[in-house]
Amino acid sequence: MLEKIDHIGIAVKDIDQGIKLFKEVFGIEPSLVYESEYTKAKIAFFPIGEVKIELIQPTNPESVMAKFLEKKGEGIHHVSLKVKDVDQSLGEMEKKGIQLIDKKSRRVRENERVAFLHPKSTNGVLFELIQEG
Repeated sequence: MLEKIDHIGIAVKDIDQGIKLFKEVFGIEPSLVYESEYTKAKIAFFPIGEVKIELIQPTNPESVMAKFLEKKGEGIHHVSLKVKDVDQSLGEMEKKGIQLIDKKSRRVRENERVAFLHPKSTNGVLFELIQEG
């Protein structure tokens, strides 16, 4: 079912500062920077080998990410796991007793579908399932 770790999402208060850190300290350029209407956030991806780091800065104080930052502060928000079929994986995980945040996948970019598993059933870690295509 799982193919690999796709990316690790990190909540940040200032994405420009985060981008600067990755460029100047780690010597890595972002492969993608965009603003998501859906998640109400600015996002930057940095490829490191086969895994990416995703920096996420909320653009709306009422967004899920803004509430996360307010409650927990900056840091790791989620681990994204690549799967062939998100909806099939959700069904299999629910049958195994995993609590789902999303009952169905949703399109986040032109070629990606995602869904989240509830951290209450995954040892306190928010996992995202991601499918390309």
